[in-house]
Amino acid sequence: MTKLSRRDLLGAAAIAPLTTQSRATGVPNLIKRDAPEVYSGRELEYIGMPVGGCFAGTVYLGGDGQLWNWDIFNRGQVGTVTQSGVVFMGDNLREQDGANYVRPPHQQSPFRQRFDLFVEDDKQPNRAIPTGLGVKFGKVSFRGEYPVGKVKYRGADHEVEMDLEAFSPFIPLDIDRSSYPATTMTYTVKNTGTKTESYRLVYAFDNPVLVYSKRNRSDFNLESKVNDHGVLALATKKSSLSSNRPDVLVEDWSSGTYGTWVVTGTAFGNKPRRVSELPSYMGSVDAGTEFVVNSHQNRNGEDVVVADQHVGTLTSAPFSATHDYLNIRVGGGSGCRIFVMGHPELAVSGDNSNRMVWKAIPIAKLRGKSIQLVIEDTVRGGWGQIGVGEIYQSDSVRGGRSLEGLQDFGSFAVEVLDGAKTVVQGDEIRVEKSFTLAPGETREVTFLIGWNFSNRPDGLPGTRHWYATRWQNASETLADIRRNFSDLRDKTRLWNRTWYNSTLPHWFLDRTFLNLGTLATTTCYRFDKEGRFYFSEGIGCCAGTCTHVWGYAQAIAYIFPQVERFLRSEIDFGRFIRSNGAIDYRGEYAASVAHDGQASCILRFYREHQMSADGKFLKSRYKEVKSALEFLIREDKDQDGLLEGAQYNTLDAAWYGKMAWISSLYIAALRAGEAMAKEMGDTSFEAKCSEIAEKGSSNMVKELYNGEYFIHKPDANHPEANNTNDGCHIDQLYGQFWAHQLGLPRVVPQREGKRAMAALFKHGFQPDVWEYRRKVRGITGGRWYAMPGEGGLIMCTFPRGGADRATGKGGDSWAAAYFNECMSGFEYQAAANMIHEGLVDEGLTVVRAIHDRYHPSLRNPYNEVECSDHYGRAMASFGCYLALTGMQINSPSNVFSLSPKSKGPLTCAFVDGSGWGTAKLEGGKVAREYAHKVSV
Repeated sequence: MTKLSRRDLLGAAAIAPLTTQSRATGVPNLIKRDAPEVYSGRELEYIGMPVGGCFAGTVYLGGDGQLWNWDIFNRGQVGTVTQSGVVFMGDNLREQDGANYVRPPHQQSPFRQRFDLFVEDDKQPNRAIPTGLGVKFGKVSFRGEYPVGKVKYRGADHEVEMDLEAFSPFIPLDIDRSSYPATTMTYTVKNTGTKTESYRLVYAFDNPVLVYSKRNRSDFNLESKVNDHGVLALATKKSSLSSNRPDVLVEDWSSGTYGTWVVTGTAFGNKPRRVSELPSYMGSVDAGTEFVVNSHQNRNGEDVVVADQHVGTLTSAPFSATHDYLNIRVGGGSGCRIFVMGHPELAVSGDNSNRMVWKAIPIAKLRGKSIQLVIEDTVRGGWGQIGVGEIYQSDSVRGGRSLEGLQDFGSFAVEVLDGAKTVVQGDEIRVEKSFTLAPGETREVTFLIGWNFSNRPDGLPGTRHWYATRWQNASETLADIRRNFSDLRDKTRLWNRTWYNSTLPHWFLDRTFLNLGTLATTTCYRFDKEGRFYFSEGIGCCAGTCTHVWGYAQAIAYIFPQVERFLRSEIDFGRFIRSNGAIDYRGEYAASVAHDGQASCILRFYREHQMSADGKFLKSRYKEVKSALEFLIREDKDQDGLLEGAQYNTLDAAWYGKMAWISSLYIAALRAGEAMAKEMGDTSFEAKCSEIAEKGSSNMVKELYNGEYFIHKPDANHPEANNTNDGCHIDQLYGQFWAHQLGLPRVVPQREGKRAMAALFKHGFQPDVWEYRRKVRGITGGRWYAMPGEGGLIMCTFPRGGADRATGKGGDSWAAAYFNECMSGFEYQAAANMIHEGLVDEGLTVVRAIHDRYHPSLRNPYNEVECSDHYGRAMASFGCYLALTGMQINSPSNVFSLSPKSKGPLTCAFVDGSGWGTAKLEGGKVAREYAHKVSV
């Protein structure tokens, strides 16, 4: 792959003509078709392409073809991988701060598993591999074409070559058949030698059911059900022979003393704490007794910070293990623990909450032995404390979940399409396919891997995953895939060929489509038989299918429009629109309005109408959409087309005053409302929308255009609010972007719009973001989604001053740090707008800078990070594809057109309300050839 150097980007920043090779700068021709990007060597280390089905959890395909990052067990964790101690330039980074961007994780899996190829011969077998010699390949290369990952294995220590094709079925316009909780791994093995050889392909793994819970449970048996194709791994409930025995109290601290317990350090004081004397800021600790242990040592008047600095231990006298579990009421920090002495793996800890909950340590294997408990606090700082209430020996888990209610309870299946041998040896299960190849002969072997962990993560709506309402266990899923594999594979491959059968650059096709992989991660869910689609912003972060973040995402609407139609019809304009037209911007998680999200819901509804086969969708919710737009019109007190009051937005604060950003969205929403009213025959509302929009467009130029770009005029009565004032803001013409994409009248005139986008590139694009950040004054902080030496489009720069006025004096002042950041979703929106305005070089330079930031030599190219991993806003990348092709779709009106921003003939993929295929523009004529059509 040709990666732009810093010098290349410096040339681009001077707006060198990228559509023709520049000798002066050496900038690559970004519009040239070029060869597909293939990675090898060190470039394979961070690659993690999602290869599971949509809404079915996360599983990655690594650059070497191994599977990793199995996040299918409903933990609800933040980030693809949880890391500690990530520090950059003095900033302590959590996953939502970009920890996995700054320190990209390597392959890891919560259970042992891997694929291997073996050659059977007469050599003495390696004792570590008792059934054969594993082939080692010296040359491994990866080509990712989401949803298909392709790996080539060459340079083996045997005369053999192998290719891998991995994917979960993926068929545009068919979200159900693109949502299998499964992946497929098809290996093609070739004998390159001169003699016949026997081979075995093996997937070896440990049963992953209860992978996290099993260390705290003993009421189950792990089982393997072997069939002709492979195996189903599951867990069954163990019957207890002693379940009628009464619980035995170990300790409840009711004496108010530690008795025979031994104290070290200063954290635990000299006696238990009376619950009523705990500091009020701890709230209710949910104690079942008068006294508890608590290592938050404020007995002598220490403040909250000092109280967490104390450390120490509290150790019980020895006692006999008589039951299956120790049930312990535990609270406090996750870094502190109570454990069985001599068995530190038998431990429980707090959940960073003062409220104590019952937790269980399984001790059935220690029955009859003498044990001791150790309560340990070795952590200084926040949540450096532990609270402990009653301790019982029991034969069941007290206050906990049933076995079937655990998040990682379920099933896991591995099969080979045309049959396999399964070997269960201790904890390891091996599914094997053996075959013999003559010299030059090849053999294709397809492994199917499926899972079914039906219980959704805590804190999310619904009761279980949608996939669990369709398939009862993982074997049922694989049986479905086996029956339909030929059709599923053919349609997935057909889409893959269709997307890449294009005159556009391979790198551009890769980058603008791969973010759809976010659907196959734990950012995105689908619940219950209803099939409710529900999205976080990023993995484990920011609940509620947020209207403003997801307003930037374009890819889903043009590949799986059914998903976006459901969200508009049943969520935004269904259960979460109020009688006054206000839309709750996080559904059940935030009963308030975000003004940018409100406008984007209206625009997206019109987009979903355009991607429908007919006008039924528009008619179904027109009343509610009109009500939502009337809400915005009422917010425009003087109806001059510019909003002025509190405008809560995606930068996590309410801004005040007239600003190009939100008002441009408002004007675009008015134009969408005008178009929808016209189709519905609502002539009075059509005229009203048109009149206000005309005023708004005129006032945008008159009041908010400074001769170079569009600005924000803050309300002096709200000094607490953040603002961009005279700054050059990345979203200043966000509404104009929407107008381009939906074929609406312009929000601002072409002359001012193009100049503003040129100014944004001139002032905002930085070949090395650190050179800007180290010099900027007046705004401090910002997360590291572009690091020193990396290029990007800064959220807001201040070429005419004003940085010192941008940070408000209120509680949201921290959010002004966003102005210093680079966030790919915003960058894509601006890049698409540049391309629409004819600034193709500039727009492609921004997209390529993102592409280079995610080069696999640096980090995972399939995980664009903002507030946590696989961030939804990054699906704005597809808008750049629509911009470069100039594609306009309005299926109910039978409109399809191409107006490419690059010279020469155009061939590209399309999806509309009727199907998908290849569109061509040649000699001024557009032709569509459908590869797949759907019944309406």
